Amino acid sequence: MICNSSEELHALVLEAKTYTKIGKVADYIPALGKANQNDLAVAIHYPNGDCLSAGDIEKKFTLQSVSKVISLALVLIEKGSEYVFNRVGMEPTGDPFNSIVKLETMALAKPLNPMINAGALAVTHMIEGTSVESRFDRLLSFIHEMTTDSTINYCEEVARSEFETAHLNRALCYFLKQNLIINEDIEQLMDLYTKQCSIEMNSLNLARIGVVFAMDGIDPTSGKQIIPKEIARICKTFMVTCGMYNASGEFAIKIGIPAKSGVSGGIMGAVPGKFGIGIFGPSLNNQGNSIAGIKLLELLSKNYSLSMF
Repeated sequence: MICNSSEELHALVLEAKTYTKIGKVADYIPALGKANQNDLAVAIHYPNGDCLSAGDIEKKFTLQSVSKVISLALVLIEKGSEYVFNRVGMEPTGDPFNSIVKLETMALAKPLNPMINAGALAVTHMIEGTSVESRFDRLLSFIHEMTTDSTINYCEEVARSEFETAHLNRALCYFLKQNLIINEDIEQLMDLYTKQCSIEMNSLNLARIGVVFAMDGIDPTSGKQIIPKEIARICKTFMVTCGMYNASGEFAIKIGIPAKSGVSGGIMGAVPGKFGIGIFGPSLNNQGNSIAGIKLLELLSKNYSLSMF
């Protein structure tokens, strides 16, 4: 067990929190621009049910790109890896998460991986159901099962704000539709995707999801295999290679744990076989990652030898 007490964890949060003033909240999505850039929270969830936390732990935030790992796990369960990876690649990219460049320049116009926006849109397109509502409910039920919290829902204000400003994501969708990667109405897909990104929870919930991935897809409380072991392994591999946008290589070297970030400031970590981590710090660096959250993970990894490399 890392950190002998919440006080020890609190001291690390205070050290990392000094970095919040350097970053900037994601105001290109108007609703996210309302966040307090000084907030920082962390929760560490162990397989035995113990949970340590520190900071602004009561604050809720939307998953944003953290949801990409969860939707990928769901679609791999529903469709299988052959179906999914015929349409989305497995390679990291050095480009920004919302870039269209590789779609235009690659011989096969399919997204390089499921952690960039183009790949995530293709994955969300694969969620089964007859309507946006039924597909979203399927994803939400999956999250309820992993968190054991059936009150989790999405933030309507953030979803609406994203839907109204998602012009670049629409462009990605039209490009994917032109190249037969998706075949549904674009506005319908954008409705589903913005709701997915706007699913709201706190750091404790996020750490609970992280521990399911850390334990190879097994719910540590019930012992149920929520995610097949091989799918959990695939998801954790993507978290290592692509989870921190175009800073994933540096993150792997400095911190070395599977993690996925979102532009709301959330970071989900899954330390294999040990515990899940949920972080919220809305002040972002230039790559769109929580600047204090990254520092906090760096301190945790260094102090407790968490790197898997």
